[in-house]
Amino acid sequence: MIPSTYYDIIRYPVLTEKSMLAYQTSRQCTFKVDPMSNKVEIHKAVERLFKVKVDDVQTIRTKGKKKRVGKTLGKKADGKKAIVTLKPDQKIDIFEGV
Repeated sequence: MIPSTYYDIIRYPVLTEKSMLAYQTSRQCTFKVDPMSNKVEIHKAVERLFKVKVDDVQTIRTKGKKKRVGKTLGKKADGKKAIVTLKPDQKIDIFEGV
C-alpha cells in the first residue's frame, strides 16, 4: 500500500530521553513513519505538516521482537523510524514543550 497523505507517512513523533537530547543538541527530530515511505516522501511530509525547512533525513528499519503468551509464540510488527535534521533556525513545537 502506498501512503496517500502526509499524515499516512508520518505516524507519530518518538518522545524518548534519547530523542529529546538529540533535538536539544543537534536539532534532530525522530518520527515513526510508514515502512513503505522513502526519504524524499518523509522530507516533503515533515516540511508540509510542520512548516519547517529540513536539512537531512536518515531512516532506520526496526525488526519486531518475538513475544510469547502462554503456549502461543508471536511477533510484534516491524517498523521504520526517521531521524530528521532541521535547518539551524527551525523548530517544531511538539519537541519544544516536552
